[in-house]
Amino acid sequence: MEANVSPAGKTLVTLIPGDGIGPECVTAARRVVEASGAPIDWQECEAGAEVFKQGLPSGVPPETIDSITHTRVALKGPLETPVGFGEKSANVTLRKLFETYANVRPVREMPGVKTPYTGRGVDLVVVRENVEDLYAGIEYMQTPGVAECLKLISVKGSEKIARFAFEYARSDNRESVACATKANIMKLTEGTLKRVFEQVAPDYPDIESWHVIIDNCAHQLVKRPEQFDVITTTNMNGDIISDLSSALIGGLGFAPSANIGNEIAIFEAVHGSAPKYAGKNVINPTAVILSAVMMLRYLQMFEQADAIEHAVGITLESGVLTGDVVGYGNGASTTGYTDTIISNLGKRSETWTVREHKPLHLPKLSPDPDYVKPATRAVVGLDVFLESPLSSSELGSSLMELTSDTRLSLKMVSSRGTKVFPPTGAIADTLDHWRARFITKEKPGDLPDEDVNQLLARISRRHTWMHIEKLQEFDGELGFTRDQGEN
Repeated sequence: MEANVSPAGKTLVTLIPGDGIGPECVTAARRVVEASGAPIDWQECEAGAEVFKQGLPSGVPPETIDSITHTRVALKGPLETPVGFGEKSANVTLRKLFETYANVRPVREMPGVKTPYTGRGVDLVVVRENVEDLYAGIEYMQTPGVAECLKLISVKGSEKIARFAFEYARSDNRESVACATKANIMKLTEGTLKRVFEQVAPDYPDIESWHVIIDNCAHQLVKRPEQFDVITTTNMNGDIISDLSSALIGGLGFAPSANIGNEIAIFEAVHGSAPKYAGKNVINPTAVILSAVMMLRYLQMFEQADAIEHAVGITLESGVLTGDVVGYGNGASTTGYTDTIISNLGKRSETWTVREHKPLHLPKLSPDPDYVKPATRAVVGLDVFLESPLSSSELGSSLMELTSDTRLSLKMVSSRGTKVFPPTGAIADTLDHWRARFITKEKPGDLPDEDVNQLLARISRRHTWMHIEKLQEFDGELGFTRDQGEN
């Protein structure tokens, strides 16, 4: 990647100390990076809790955005999202503002850190899609008692993360990539990632590829984690299994991560701000230090990155461990642990092997917003979401009466994904939240908006609707799923 440099000829990096234990972790990482001789100049900026308190809802001030836009690389501590003020997570805001679509979380057994998996050779990377899925945070209260969150998965986003996973495997000298989804249930959203992954895989014949259902992936991570090399998955799934994976090697104190886009990269620990430990000089800075190692490799400063990783390995295998591993009160201080790592720079561990790394090649896709261009498309019906205290039979009968002379016929009414009208014999604990599915009476054809407006006007005479979805076909394939019990 092309980084901006300072007048002194050093690479500029935005440094965000963060909240809680963040400043201590970031200071430790900064000291180690500087001691390694890496040519870095820092631009220190703020984000998180203090910014929220100043009344800025995003938690990210314009000065920080300007700095990252200029430097194109950031190392940050954890940011707190306070309860009672502020809005979106500042961490998520930063990832989304700069389209850092790939979240990379390495998980590797650490020397000297005893866990139930010690000796098993756990060494894997979770590559998580980072901007789509439920983390888009698009939520609504559709009725006073029913909330909705939109799960958005795009073909383009899926191709970017799939190709990134294969490219990362190559750069990190890994042999296989597993795609973990819930495509057996969410066939359109999670299924999109599975289908795109399988379309992309033949472009990487040197890398083995396979698919695994996400719940089985979680099961297998606990049962036999050494079978995994790279796992790529959707945003929410990746958040969960990467935290699970870090527990296999001693916890979040050893879990670094990178948020990488085609233009900008942000490096941070997986863990949070842990305010109860802040300022006590007892926390484990390894995750942020290893995040800095990932940053140096991204900047192709491989020599300094390898030196730091060796120094961390030697420090751990020599028994210098922090309180999260051996108990607070018994462990090394944050500053003492950092001093030991710095003193070990230039040494090579006899037991810890540093993987060989190559430059990472980022996928370049078409910038067209309409990334998928179907040859044919048609609107064949309408789903109308309604709020009503009526029973399913009362509501269904009313809707049929209201819309009998429109171009659409009521096919069914469902409650939480289960068809309840016409009756199927299903036992359903229904709410005041319904979905009515209308299908065009004439086929083939396309449903004009005038007919949609007429249908909604008829329904509005007696009922409250809050949301509609057009039922579409693309290239003859249904662009919607059927409910349980629907034929």
